[in-house]
Amino acid sequence: MGWVFGLKLVTIQAFDIPDAWYQCLARIFSEGYVYVVDEGSFPGHKRLEFDNVAITISNPSNRPLIPEVPEGIPPPTDMKYVNYYTLRYLLSDFREEGEEYTYGERIFPQLEILVEKLRRAPNTNQACIEVARPEDIHLKHPPCLRLIDMRIRYGKLHFYVYFRSWDLYSGFPPNLAGLQLLKEHLAEQIGVEDGTLNAYSKGLHLYDFQWEHVKALLSRGSSPSLPFRKGH
Repeated sequence: MGWVFGLKLVTIQAFDIPDAWYQCLARIFSEGYVYVVDEGSFPGHKRLEFDNVAITISNPSNRPLIPEVPEGIPPPTDMKYVNYYTLRYLLSDFREEGEEYTYGERIFPQLEILVEKLRRAPNTNQACIEVARPEDIHLKHPPCLRLIDMRIRYGKLHFYVYFRSWDLYSGFPPNLAGLQLLKEHLAEQIGVEDGTLNAYSKGLHLYDFQWEHVKALLSRGSSPSLPFRKGH
C-alpha cells in the first residue's frame, strides 16, 4: 500500500480471479474508508471502500473463474449467471424495453473493429472500448464499467478495465469472470495467447449488509489471501 496525496493506494498482485477477490476482502477492513451513501445504490447504508485500488491478475484464465465459499455463506455468483452475463451484457447489443442502456449495446459494436485493428497493428495503443458516454451524467444509475482498454504485449492480449463504482462482494467476481471470457474470445479471434487482467477503481466497496458475511468468510480461512483455495 502507498499514499498518493492523502489517498491510500492499494495494490493487489493476484494469481487468479478468486485470489484477487479474497485478497481485496482481506484488506478492505483495515484499509477501507467508511461513509454513508447519500446518492446511488442503497442510499442510507454504509460502505467500506478503498480510496484507490489497482489489481493485477497474472493467470485470470485459471479455473474456476469464480470463488468457492464454504456452506452457509452466500456465494457471490455462479457460472450460470457468469455465462448469461457474458452473452447478454458483453457479447450482445440487445436491450430490453425499460433498460436505459446495457454494456453490450456499447461494447459489442466495437469488437469486430478492434479485432481487425489488433490483427493489423498488434503494437497499437488505440484498442480501447469506450463504455461511458457524456450523456450518462444525467442517468440515475450511470455505468459502473467505464472502459476496457487492451493491448498485445509479449504475444498475449492484456485487459485494463476501470470501474467508477464496484460492489466487491457480488459484483467483482461475475464482472471479472465475464470480462475474462470476453478476453479469451478476442484473443482467439486475433490469434494470440490470453494475458493478464488488470482492474482499477476509486470505488471498490462493501455494503454494511455484507460485512458479517465477509467476516465469517475470512474467519474460516487459514490464509488471508487464499482462505478456501485447494491450490493453484
